[in-house]
Amino acid sequence: MATATLVPTSKIFSSSTKCPALNKARTCVSVASSQQQQLPRRRELLLKSAVAIPAILQLKEAPISEAREVDVGSFLPPSPSDPNFVLFKAKPSDTPALRAGNVQPYQFVLPPNWKQLRIANILSGNYCQPKCAEPWIEVKFENEKQGKVQVVASPLIRLTNKPNATIEDLGEPEKVIASLGPFVTGNSYDSDELLNTSIEKIGDQTYYKYVLETPFALTGSHNLAKATAKGNTVVLFVVSATEKQWQSSQKTLQAILDSFQL
Repeated sequence: MATATLVPTSKIFSSSTKCPALNKARTCVSVASSQQQQLPRRRELLLKSAVAIPAILQLKEAPISEAREVDVGSFLPPSPSDPNFVLFKAKPSDTPALRAGNVQPYQFVLPPNWKQLRIANILSGNYCQPKCAEPWIEVKFENEKQGKVQVVASPLIRLTNKPNATIEDLGEPEKVIASLGPFVTGNSYDSDELLNTSIEKIGDQTYYKYVLETPFALTGSHNLAKATAKGNTVVLFVVSATEKQWQSSQKTLQAILDSFQL
């Protein structure tokens, strides 16, 4: 953290009006008058410096998020698998956990007219990396007409004491979603809300996939989720929609979910 040293004003503004006995009185008065005229100028410079220092220090702070409030199609490349989507590939500069190496890079596709949302510092895990005790939000995207997505990361130790456990080590899909469900809905989870589960293998990585109907969820009445574990972290990808959004964009939302992978 930058520091500023304050110089006692008595040293800055001190002036001597003593005159040697041999000097003429006019000369002494002239010197004292000149010094007094400089006092307001010095005070002004000090006040400006006091205002400028906090601003400079603030500029040096790392940004909480690199979110941009513009369509993602303006800065993300087209998806190689489907030109109707763009590809988001997380990089270290995107989140505190990625910078700390606490989460492995992930990727997924989005329609080009979605926007990335900013995440509050307290929700981003910025304050606790690399050893967070509670889950945090990595990134969020949204389109008002179609829905929203978010990546939630949770310390593996919340679910198991086994280091580097796989998603299979955590138990069956139903057991895992019972622990992670509140991070899908934004409030509470009821097993009756789970409509379907499936297991997907991409390379050496296993993913649990979920379809939920959540009428009381803060995130939306329809939620799709995909969970996996790697390193010391469980990563949960959540796709949410209201009833209206779900009716018009179900296929798009399903395609977004299917594209997620580490």
